[in-house]
Amino acid sequence: MDTDSTDSLILKLHDVNAVKFGEYKLKGGLLTPIYIDLRVLVSYPRLMNQVSSLIYQQVLEEGLQFDCVCGVPYTALPLATIICSRHELPMLIRRKEAKDYGIKRLVEGSFREGDTCLIIEDTVTSGSSILETAEVLYKEGLKVTDAIVLMDREQGGVEMLASKGIKLHPIISMFKLLNVLQAAERIDSQMTQNVRKFILDNNTFSCKNGSDVPAPKKLCIEQNLELSYAARVKLPNIHPLASKLLKIMEDKQSNLCVSADVTSSEELLQLAESLGPKICLLKTHIDILKDYTEAFSQKLQVLAEKHNFLIFEDRKFADIGNTVKHQYEGGLYQISSWSHIVNAHAVPGPGVVKGLSAVGRPLGRGCLLIAQMSSKGSLATSEYTKAVLEMAEKHSDFVIGFICGSKITKRPEFIHMTPGVKMQAGGDMLDQQYTTPEEVICNKGSDVIIVGRGVLEASDRVEVAESYRKAGWDAYIKRLEHNNQ
Repeated sequence: MDTDSTDSLILKLHDVNAVKFGEYKLKGGLLTPIYIDLRVLVSYPRLMNQVSSLIYQQVLEEGLQFDCVCGVPYTALPLATIICSRHELPMLIRRKEAKDYGIKRLVEGSFREGDTCLIIEDTVTSGSSILETAEVLYKEGLKVTDAIVLMDREQGGVEMLASKGIKLHPIISMFKLLNVLQAAERIDSQMTQNVRKFILDNNTFSCKNGSDVPAPKKLCIEQNLELSYAARVKLPNIHPLASKLLKIMEDKQSNLCVSADVTSSEELLQLAESLGPKICLLKTHIDILKDYTEAFSQKLQVLAEKHNFLIFEDRKFADIGNTVKHQYEGGLYQISSWSHIVNAHAVPGPGVVKGLSAVGRPLGRGCLLIAQMSSKGSLATSEYTKAVLEMAEKHSDFVIGFICGSKITKRPEFIHMTPGVKMQAGGDMLDQQYTTPEEVICNKGSDVIIVGRGVLEASDRVEVAESYRKAGWDAYIKRLEHNNQ
């Protein structure tokens, strides 16, 4: 989905008062500081067509398979009508109540038992309206596997519908909407913070409420609910590269990243060959190699493909956008041509991400923002970390996670990676602080352990890497069992 198109749409929705800030009562009785009223779209035909086009574009991008379309009554009905008319798709209409005369049907239109119906909705909070429509369709012998929604309030609808076998595909998320409106100075940072807090504090779905259904009035977030790596792979808003990494981690049962801080190309390739089966990521510092050649980067890519790991160049970009753009795509190393992931400091501001994204996004690359550091006396304090998180949320189409000492956000789309990991906690003479795999993964909630000297200084690097792989994975399983019991 084109980011510029969705950003433009968000601003237009705000222009026509389809996005309102204040105090409003939702269907479940909850008072909310933001209200999405897409019923006004019927008075703006050009905007209606734009929304319909984006929905159909999402259908194509997701490769959804279906026999017919049904819009949730009533706001989504005109959207479904435009899409079906324009693209000559069979459409069904679900009545909210059966007529007391004629054939008294709740579903109007022609279909066959066993047909798959795609549901279209305007806004989702708990997902109950989509589920209600799906249940009516089920009774008619139809199948429902997917639903598309223009606006996901990110309050549990995705999870609830997933528990019922329906995958929700949002066009716009609530956090994305807030980021765009704040960047355009339509709302201030205080309003953004208030709405974010409301959303996070009022999740409508609990998989522990006994019946796995929305809890419309007792709205509470499951603080300890832990999604597995495999479950996060399938999240609707996750970056494709983050999804790929999580799948590698699940398939290889490894959350180990080895930091290959060596100065010889041959030694680095030997490390990639021998440790490749044990790791999910290989972290490089390409500028410390004394004999770098383009042939080396090509050989490294072959090994990454062979052993199914990603390459992470620990470049720590920290300059203005135009400069990092050239550093990333050009120069001696041409990092964007071979490294799946890079990282950057947020100190220069959003320009650093925009510059990197201009190069990396078309190539399917991803970026980690440095939110915290493992060195003693680091200046990456809590306020800095908070600013990093906000920057990541605004650029989630390129930022896939963080370098950090502990989990900094509950959003499962972001991946947390922690350096400075050793079997024994402590520090060195240069103020590097070390933490154990169990502390990092189980207690601090990180996803990936980054190990350097703990492996490189070992007499048997493969054996020690396996011990770190096992320690990291065991800590992850322990965390899952503890948080989901």
